[in-house]
Amino acid sequence: MTNPLVFDRALLRRRQARARALGIETFLIDRVASDLADRLGAVLRGYPVAVDLGTPSDALRGAFAGATSIGSLFRAAASPDADVFADEEALPFRDGALDLVISALALHFLNDLPGALIQIRRALKPDGLFLAALLGGDTLTELRQSFAAAEAEIEGGVSPRIAPFADVREMGALLQRAGFALPVTDVERLTVRYSSPFFLMGELRRMGATNVLIERRRNPLRRDTLKRMAQIYAERFSDPDGKVRATFEIIWLSGWAPHESQQKPLRPGSAQTRLADALGTKEIGAGEKAGES
Repeated sequence: MTNPLVFDRALLRRRQARARALGIETFLIDRVASDLADRLGAVLRGYPVAVDLGTPSDALRGAFAGATSIGSLFRAAASPDADVFADEEALPFRDGALDLVISALALHFLNDLPGALIQIRRALKPDGLFLAALLGGDTLTELRQSFAAAEAEIEGGVSPRIAPFADVREMGALLQRAGFALPVTDVERLTVRYSSPFFLMGELRRMGATNVLIERRRNPLRRDTLKRMAQIYAERFSDPDGKVRATFEIIWLSGWAPHESQQKPLRPGSAQTRLADALGTKEIGAGEKAGES
């Protein structure tokens, strides 16, 4: 069964190229890159061969400059300045070639994320690490709600404008499905304030993160709809000083390529100590009620 096409990835690459030409806005990816470097620094081991997969700038290379834990870091992306020209949905690496795969704010635009995760796991050596950050489902919820309300009011219908980003619980299941050992997911919410929704939209343009949905409306956005969107946004999501809020939800993923040295769950029934003894309480058998003797 083929995966549904949600994102126009050729258009995404053009939008990212336009962002580089305009002068890319880096505040979000720089924050994520710094956090990713901190997270990796907590794992005390070395990674001779590492790949930065799809990150739309050199932010990770800058964050890891001087890091002694990484031998060679190659940036793989569908952009002319990448070390390895690669589509994140069709990796060019042989099985077991990499010690580390990292990625910042790229994987949420894949049409086949489950397939990409399987390819990443296969490309890792046994006990190799995957660590990534991608946008989650509550990202730009304010902009999504404001556009929907304005279009329903002005045009009598709603068109898709904000991508349907992943849920953190779904991501944990996808890591397990892809065969990663010791999968971990967590989520971080960032709130950024802007003088108006139009400044937010300008920054999204310079991030290369504007609408690339296959089902997007092709007609130009109506001026009265845009004006009403800004009014609704200000009414619902502004602070007392007049600035508006925008949410960016960051989902963090980590998982290891399986290896015999890794911790494994105990077999059912193999425990040597009863839970009741450990808690210093009385064990109640099936069918008994508390207080019965």
